[in-house]
Amino acid sequence: MRPSSSLSLASAALRDENWRSPSDILLAKIPTVVIDRIHIEQLELHGRVGVPDSERAEPQRLILNVTMWPEIAEPRDDIGNTVNYSEVAASLRQFVNGHACKLIETLAEETAAHLLAQFNLRKVAVEVRKFVLPDANYVSVTAVREREAT
Repeated sequence: MRPSSSLSLASAALRDENWRSPSDILLAKIPTVVIDRIHIEQLELHGRVGVPDSERAEPQRLILNVTMWPEIAEPRDDIGNTVNYSEVAASLRQFVNGHACKLIETLAEETAAHLLAQFNLRKVAVEVRKFVLPDANYVSVTAVREREAT
């Protein structure tokens, strides 16, 4: 049986009171495909971040972890109906390379705002990792931002 055929049978059953149960009605209201989030783990970039001028003189290694909650209902196997993570990575690379900030807090916040402005996202979390303390693996800041309701 083809998937569309079984979906048609299920829809018909929901319209038939003899087949309908209270849980069927609840399930019918739940979207069949929901993308809760898309995550990019450990995207390595180089940017100028640091309080002293000497720290911003040369780009330094940064790692970004980005979680995105897209504004989509059903992707239906079409890249046009979701957020293209390759485009997000390229946009992040260009954005971070073009910025110089004193604080990683500023970079995380401005990067989150950039992603909300450039992509169809409900919410985004951006973690920026910097490798400056000799006795620690890294220092990080995470900015979580949501699109304002309109």
